[in-house]
Amino acid sequence: MGLKLLRFIFFGNYFIGLLAVVLTIESTLQLQVPFNSLSYYALIFLAPIVYYTYAYMGAANNINSPNPRTAWYAKHRVFVRWSQRLLGLTCLTVFLYMLRRDYLAILQLPVIYWLVVAVLLGVAILYYGLVPVFFFNLNLRNTGWLKPFVIGFVWAATANLLPLILLKIESGYNMMEYPFWIFLFVKNWMFCTVNAIMFDMKDYAIDSNTQLKTFVVRIGIKKTIFYVLIPLLILGMVSLLTFAGMMHFLPGRTAFNLLPFLLTIMVAYSMNKRKQIFYYLIVIDGLILVKALCGIIAMQFI
Repeated sequence: MGLKLLRFIFFGNYFIGLLAVVLTIESTLQLQVPFNSLSYYALIFLAPIVYYTYAYMGAANNINSPNPRTAWYAKHRVFVRWSQRLLGLTCLTVFLYMLRRDYLAILQLPVIYWLVVAVLLGVAILYYGLVPVFFFNLNLRNTGWLKPFVIGFVWAATANLLPLILLKIESGYNMMEYPFWIFLFVKNWMFCTVNAIMFDMKDYAIDSNTQLKTFVVRIGIKKTIFYVLIPLLILGMVSLLTFAGMMHFLPGRTAFNLLPFLLTIMVAYSMNKRKQIFYYLIVIDGLILVKALCGIIAMQFI
């Protein structure tokens, strides 16, 4: 029963929706700005579930796949299909409700906000190659070394940029005038990019056979850890320290926010040996949850 529940939560991408919510709460507390509306948190929970599930919809007839996640989608294809429809309809309903409620404020948004939204939507669309081929054929999932940076960018933008844009729409609060959010964005971008690279390590053999030139395929696991992961984590920590200095964090609060980066370095060292898929889903994706919880606890109690 426990294993079935884990598969449902992690394979069904419900954990991804939870991560989007807690990362948003963390950045809100760290920037010391008002919270968004409940409708926004509902949308930010539902949208990643629908978005990430789309990638596995093609696995409906591959029940004998050696990949446990693909086999789970094939086995539960009827449930996944109806769940996708229900969650997608709910997501659309919430979006239309918010659009109807705030359409005047949306129309009055400054150009810079529209540009940020356009870039984020463009990257999200190109990530799955949703643009018709007769326009141009580009799928960012197949770009190898660029893919983790794209994933990290989307996650950082979801956690740090979208809440500020919605805050401007919902309450008129303009955080974009201050530079603090830039360093917080870079910190989350680097952390989520490292997380995506570590997740790519589970597909090392498959990516090598299909000639998808990820970092691991290009330079190997050990060099990826020392020459890619650790430098990106250091860049993220420098950005965090800069942000903490500008926001006048106390030493204890800063140290607590640095803890997830140190834990990620430890997990990175453990990646020399191949792990089961739940290790990647629970431990590696779990690092994002740990980072968000550390940030929330530091802001609330330290």
